[in-house]
Amino acid sequence: MGQVRGHRLNVAFTEPEIEVVRRVADRESMAAAAWAGHAVMAVAQEVLVPVSAERADVLRELVKARAGLREIAVRLGRDHGAGPVTGAVEEVLAVVRAAVVRVDTATLQVMRERRSR
Repeated sequence: MGQVRGHRLNVAFTEPEIEVVRRVADRESMAAAAWAGHAVMAVAQEVLVPVSAERADVLRELVKARAGLREIAVRLGRDHGAGPVTGAVEEVLAVVRAAVVRVDTATLQVMRERRSR
């Protein structure tokens, strides 16, 4: 298991908050207090970085956008890989690759903003 936690910290929750904690703790087969202690340590040690639902949605959209752009680049390269790549296709590939880089940069920026708090 681990070390015995001998120090106590009094934490207060509203009724809806404690229900959420209990539900998650039950799902993890843990007592609510044990789960809360585990979660607090994970956040404190930056193993777990809490993200607001809004920020998580933004990150999910950025990841989906990147995957879509990469798929476009792969398909364009594959479909035109056998024959000569025209200047127009090469331009589109360059634009898509640049978009992937911009999406990656935006994703990292959102993640860094969260960490700097």
